[in-house]
Amino acid sequence: MLKNLLPLLLLWATFISSLCLALPFEQRGFWDFGIEGDIGGVMTMMRDEEDGSAFEPTVGVIPEFPTCPFGCQCQHRVVQCSDLGLTAVPKNIPSDTKLLDLQNNKITELKENDFKGLSNLYALSLVNNKISKVHPKTFTPLRHLQKMYFSRNLLTEMPRNLPPSLVELRIHDNRIKKVAEGAFSGLGNMNCIEMGGNPIQNSGFEPGAFKGLKLTYLRISEAKLTGIPKDLPDNLHELHLDHNQIQAIELEDLSRYKNLYRLGLGYNHIRMIEDGGLAFVPNLRELHLENNRLSRVPGGLPQMKFLQVSPARWRARLPSVTMAPCPTAPATAVLFSVPSRQFSPQVVYLHSNNISRVGINDFCPLGFGMKRTFYNGISLFGNPVSYWDVQPATFRCVSDRLAIQFGNYKK
Repeated sequence: MLKNLLPLLLLWATFISSLCLALPFEQRGFWDFGIEGDIGGVMTMMRDEEDGSAFEPTVGVIPEFPTCPFGCQCQHRVVQCSDLGLTAVPKNIPSDTKLLDLQNNKITELKENDFKGLSNLYALSLVNNKISKVHPKTFTPLRHLQKMYFSRNLLTEMPRNLPPSLVELRIHDNRIKKVAEGAFSGLGNMNCIEMGGNPIQNSGFEPGAFKGLKLTYLRISEAKLTGIPKDLPDNLHELHLDHNQIQAIELEDLSRYKNLYRLGLGYNHIRMIEDGGLAFVPNLRELHLENNRLSRVPGGLPQMKFLQVSPARWRARLPSVTMAPCPTAPATAVLFSVPSRQFSPQVVYLHSNNISRVGINDFCPLGFGMKRTFYNGISLFGNPVSYWDVQPATFRCVSDRLAIQFGNYKK
């Protein structure tokens, strides 16, 4: 009988040996998972375009599997440690990690060696923690970091020594009251900063706070600003200052920002825009002035070649272009996907103010050839203006009579 079992035993030994030498299972393609908070959407990881397995077979040696912090999920160079109740950055994060998700935890401090060895990290999410202290050398190892999401924490000032490779910083809904001179020193690649929802006043920006930056997108909404901050980066394309306490736009406030396409000043206390103040932004295509205290249509609109007037409810029917609020990385890189923003070119919002009179030349130029395109709409609803007193010629450069909207005013 033993003689009959011998071939079976040899076959079983050969099968076990083949399992030991087999390559580990490796999923291919995409792995998407949701992310809550300010990133708002889906994080899409893309593996490097490599052929074959991540492990090279070695005869007679069992391959080692990469480490993964306890409780976390590690796949395709993405380490997801969200919603675990962590009080500190976990240890044993794989050195080849591209994306590290630490959101929705209870981390209170970032220490010097928390990210040691993570030189390949591309995106870091620290959203919705309790971080109030950051060591000056915390980010030193992150030589290739491009996207940092630091929103909904307890920071009182801008972290120091951010990685020079950083392109996008989202740090809104903290407790930041001060941006020191040189806070963004050495960040020549930075393109986008979202820092709304912080209790910062105009005096909180020290002279030279934004020196050296070449931003195209900046948001400081829901703060305590009483005017447009001085010395912001002069090559901005989008500036959002909504939901502040700004009371007036003076002549020189916009003089540095000739490249602005979109300006958000809605939900402030603006009573006056000095004549000529809008002349410094000739390329403006979208102007938000809704929910302010304006008593008349701002001067200078007829001279703006690209600007048109339209309410929010018409945006879906207007011609639109796709603009991303922050730059995206090459397709072969691991990244947080930021939804591209659809916005209607050449629009302004004037609804819900105190405008009681509309002049015949408030929107349209006197001569021909000034406007490059007709208005798509004029939004004046929520203002105490008597539409029967407005001359029909006021809207001579409007393409569609249905685009003119009054009414809905309540004292």
